[in-house]
Amino acid sequence: MSVLKVVTADAAKLILAPELGGGIARLDVDNKPVLRPWSGDKHNLFSLAHNVLVPFSNRISCGGFNWNGVNYSLEPNLDDEIFPIHGDGFQKVWEITDSDNGICMRLSNGSFGPWRYSAEQLFKLTPNCLTITLIVKNISELTLPFGCGFHPWFPRNDNTRLSFAAEKVWMENEDHLPTKEVLLVDDSSWSFKDLRKLPVNFINNGYTGWHGTTFIEQGEDSISCKITASNNLQTAIIYSPNDKSDFFCFEPVSHPVDAFNLPGRPGLEELVSGHSMIASMSIMWK
Repeated sequence: MSVLKVVTADAAKLILAPELGGGIARLDVDNKPVLRPWSGDKHNLFSLAHNVLVPFSNRISCGGFNWNGVNYSLEPNLDDEIFPIHGDGFQKVWEITDSDNGICMRLSNGSFGPWRYSAEQLFKLTPNCLTITLIVKNISELTLPFGCGFHPWFPRNDNTRLSFAAEKVWMENEDHLPTKEVLLVDDSSWSFKDLRKLPVNFINNGYTGWHGTTFIEQGEDSISCKITASNNLQTAIIYSPNDKSDFFCFEPVSHPVDAFNLPGRPGLEELVSGHSMIASMSIMWK
């Protein structure tokens, strides 16, 4: 049985699952879900309400990446994936400690390919908001590119609508790797500038130049919310299988899919040994 940590603030209730990748099992307000509740399946970490993404987000192709003239090989970390995905933070056991500013979960032994890192998640719950601050520290002797992000799973119903501003959107191929980046002003069919429903069919696209605020309307008798994130999370991934799904994901992340193999390596942060990157996400409700 996994150990869960319950935190409350008036009608808001947060349940953390430190042993399940430092994830969130539930976030409810007035006994209504803000995030899609965990199914209880401890073998499927993507059945949680939220996963932390570290030391990178999404997929890395080409068997790894080249950095400063050195090739670093990476193996897939999930049986049903052909590429490594989302780092290993979501697969590790985290330790939970109390903090003067909230609840802290710590990971001291992050290890994926060349990365050796430690990480902390600070959770601050108020009656109207959850803020997660993520700190990732390079504890290897190497200077390496790092990325990170947040992977909340939201309920989806017939009334779910989104609104946010961004500059571009990435198209993807059958392997879920980016193919070309499209300006939203040139193809408004991908735009969520005005409040709209998710597509009927599959969506799994990264929006770059995200302005850092997203509104999610869920209709009556459900909890609508607003997402904000730190300035270094300027890519947002939207994922949902189709309109029959009971969930969708809106993921604020530091870099596009496969940024390690894209020109300019957009959004990645080079960390020398002992240095850290910090990112945060807030979910606010009415």
